[in-house]
Amino acid sequence: MSQFDLVVIGGGPGGYEAAIRAAQLGYKVACIEKRIHKGKPALGGTCLNVGCIPSKALLDSSHRYEDTVQHLDDHGITTGEVKFDLSKMMSRKDKVVDQLTGGVAQLLKGNGIEWLQGTGKLLAGKKVEFTPFEGEVQVLEPKYVILATGSVPINIPSAPVDQDLIVDSTGALEFQEVPNRLGVIGAGVIGLELGSVWRRLGAEVVVFEAMDEFLPMADKALAKEYQKILTKQGMDIRIGAKVSGTEINGREVTVKYSQAGEEKTETFDKLIVCVGRRAYAEGLLADDSGIKLTERGLVDVNDWCATSVEGVYAIGDLVRGPMLAHKAMEEGVMAVERIHGHAAQVNYDTIISVIYTHPEAAWIGLTEQQAKDKGHEVKTGQFGFAVNGRALAAGEGAGFVKFVADAKTDRLLGMHVIGPAASDIIHQGMIALEFVSSVEDLQLMTFAHPTFSEVVHEAALAVDGRAIHAIQRKRK
Repeated sequence: MSQFDLVVIGGGPGGYEAAIRAAQLGYKVACIEKRIHKGKPALGGTCLNVGCIPSKALLDSSHRYEDTVQHLDDHGITTGEVKFDLSKMMSRKDKVVDQLTGGVAQLLKGNGIEWLQGTGKLLAGKKVEFTPFEGEVQVLEPKYVILATGSVPINIPSAPVDQDLIVDSTGALEFQEVPNRLGVIGAGVIGLELGSVWRRLGAEVVVFEAMDEFLPMADKALAKEYQKILTKQGMDIRIGAKVSGTEINGREVTVKYSQAGEEKTETFDKLIVCVGRRAYAEGLLADDSGIKLTERGLVDVNDWCATSVEGVYAIGDLVRGPMLAHKAMEEGVMAVERIHGHAAQVNYDTIISVIYTHPEAAWIGLTEQQAKDKGHEVKTGQFGFAVNGRALAAGEGAGFVKFVADAKTDRLLGMHVIGPAASDIIHQGMIALEFVSSVEDLQLMTFAHPTFSEVVHEAALAVDGRAIHAIQRKRK
């Protein structure tokens, strides 16, 4: 086997982007990936195979169905009986996944990167043990190593996953029929998205959230509005509901939980466990690899993702910070740039969070409370889509844009969006934060009319009581 300059263990978004950037810079690169998806070796990690991409495919299909049934008549469009074919939805989802994972394989091949199909383990002295699916174990001696093995769903003793009646996020993407009653443990991003998919297709969905607050990581105004919208759509969200156990009876699962001091039970056809993810490092590190771990079992790294072993980096869900594909991508590229001697870095203050329900919710930077906790004298501005011409024309009037800013310096600190195209609109806030923009900077810009983005402009104006399409108290 060829001698490699760099070996990446893990072929998910962070790993394959790191491999491609290294190849662009002239390094001889190998990418080790052990995933088998639907019987075939597959690149792309959790994101492309059983996470971001297939869930978005189902979210899009289910939204089109619900929109057709509930809203086409609003536009004067009359249809006959509307039906959906779940097997075709699943087939479409699988085709999207195959196209993207196949595309990653072509990118690696086109960049001269060797895809090693099997498992990788970091040994002492920066060596890598490669165990192929077929053939003998080999020891590689690269100059550099990037660990990028991602994460897996967290299991809880009270609801053991069997991928039949009780499933994790992966199993929830493979239902062969729509459950009449669906339970979801966890009101986080994954739980809300998967719950939305099956609710739209006809399931009665109950979401159990153990915490006493809905979306505590989001701005309180956004979380309150978001919960109201999802509840109106028909999702039963039970806050402070702690699941203590489950019991399977035939083809049903009974959930035992406590809420407000009262013990209760609910019975479902399916139960999804979405309580978070944990770093996946099983078999990755030899005992004498020299890699230090944190108390949480994450790989300990510095600001540039370098580990305790010189020349070895770790990225993505293996390390501190939010478990997001786009964060892993940027860290992978940063690690390679650092290896090459470039002063690259990731701005962790501008990592975007998105929930791809309908409407979407997205945020970046500080919430109002976080800004206050950091000692800022805070001013905020909020403006809704309900009076935006483009939103009304599209029947998308729910939600708002909110800005959080420093009252003394006028500097933008955070942006929070719930509404149409929130996952795209939020990038305007990312650019503003990256360039240390003031509220006035956004106020002085000209936004095209009519667009959803005009709400961004109005929200910036609202920070100083100047929104045009709202009655606000006068300010000097």
